[in-house]
Amino acid sequence: MKNLFFITLLITSLNALADDVALGKVKADAACALCHGVAGIASLPNAPNLAGQQFMYLSEQLTNYRSGKRQNAVMNVIAKQLTDEEITQLATWYSAIKINVLEP
Repeated sequence: MKNLFFITLLITSLNALADDVALGKVKADAACALCHGVAGIASLPNAPNLAGQQFMYLSEQLTNYRSGKRQNAVMNVIAKQLTDEEITQLATWYSAIKINVLEP
């Protein structure tokens, strides 16, 4: 019985993660891609790459922009409109992108 509970919990968690990734991509395409690139690789020289960033870092920074704790004229306006759920979805999307690092 315990195993069935844990399997059900795991499947539910994986489905929720897949939903967050998919919904995060949709939100990122609409709100973030212009500056941070379609796949999280920035298209502007003064915008950071978001692909492969840690979930916790992304969610904390978006929350800080939303509250005004972290200041940036563009990001404060964009993040102010985000719900907690949208922040989770965006952080899940960008943290799910796998990147390769090549040393010089």
